[in-house]
Amino acid sequence: MPAYIIVDVTVMDPERYAAYRATPSTADEYGGRFVVRGGATEMLEEGDWFPDRLAVMEFPDVDSARAWYDSPAYREKRKIRHAAARSTLILAEGLD
Repeated sequence: MPAYIIVDVTVMDPERYAAYRATPSTADEYGGRFVVRGGATEMLEEGDWFPDRLAVMEFPDVDSARAWYDSPAYREKRKIRHAAARSTLILAEGLD
């Protein structure tokens, strides 16, 4: 069953974050692909979530998503994101 990494990013240091975005994707090796990456969002219903920069990645399954997140290559890239932005990242199971 597919799994999704959903991240909402508020960029604090645009220059440093540009370096994060410019590095090659580390998800390919784990079957991951971006399905949303920083495109326009529109609030359809009122609530208390106002995403800044939204990204959604699809993986073949939860284990692949976790393996990517914990991979040495992404650990290094994650350090750059943490230094340049505030973010919330979740892992969600998809449907069969």
